[in-house]
Amino acid sequence: MASCCAAGATERLMELLHARSPVAEPVRPRALPAVRGGSSVRFEGVGFHYPSRPTQPALQDFSLDVRPGETVALVGPSGAGKSTVLQLLLRFYDVQAGRILVDGVPVTELSLDALRGRIGLVPQDSTIFSASALDNIRYGRPDARETEVQAAAHAAFAHDFISALPEGYATHLGERGVRLSGGQRQRISIARALLKNPPILLLDEATSALDAESERMVQAALESAMQGRTTLVIAHRLATVLRADRIVVMDHGRVVDVGTHGELVARGGLYARLAAMQFDLENARVGAVAG
Repeated sequence: MASCCAAGATERLMELLHARSPVAEPVRPRALPAVRGGSSVRFEGVGFHYPSRPTQPALQDFSLDVRPGETVALVGPSGAGKSTVLQLLLRFYDVQAGRILVDGVPVTELSLDALRGRIGLVPQDSTIFSASALDNIRYGRPDARETEVQAAAHAAFAHDFISALPEGYATHLGERGVRLSGGQRQRISIARALLKNPPILLLDEATSALDAESERMVQAALESAMQGRTTLVIAHRLATVLRADRIVVMDHGRVVDVGTHGELVARGGLYARLAAMQFDLENARVGAVAG
């Protein structure tokens, strides 16, 4: 029985080892222009469906022009296509219609290293390796000096808690960062992105799993990280995107409205309904705690 299981596992492993990604590197990749103060990002009529759901579009005629240094928030109900936007920008998948450009160059004409080297990502669930705090941050730029790692940790409001660990920056954080709180793991992830120093920063629900106190610390670290970069933010908690330059409201894979928080609330559309429900719920929770 055990030998049958081992044979099946080996067969599956060989299948995975021989699998080829449908995302192909260009034969002659183009170079990205040098930038200061963030990159431009442009989505032109993008259409996309996941391979597992060929009849269900994840994005439909999605167009968005993000200026260098601008902070743009993507909001909308679950399934609206927000995370798909980031996955396509990182080229985890290729679009089936339209195109995506970074600094005027179609992403399909860039090497994956060049494209992803220009982007930093802070996800909802940060990946922490079973290594030291220093090495976990240095993953953002493996050749960084220790002083540069510590500078990134300071900017991410992570230096104080790292210094308080038993061996400071040399402390091993355990598998998946079991020795850290959720907020501390997020600040390690932010420090990693800051060390990489990318022109584009992607924040995918970076505070959604945190308690209120941790969220305040992480939000402060994120505001530091966003300075001087082009930032795309996905957030269910609308309080975290109130100061975005523009808020893009998505539904069923399309852009249904764009504006500031005040403009969108005044128009009374989908965003206004989402905001009313969310802030009413939060006020009710605060009242319940106070009572």
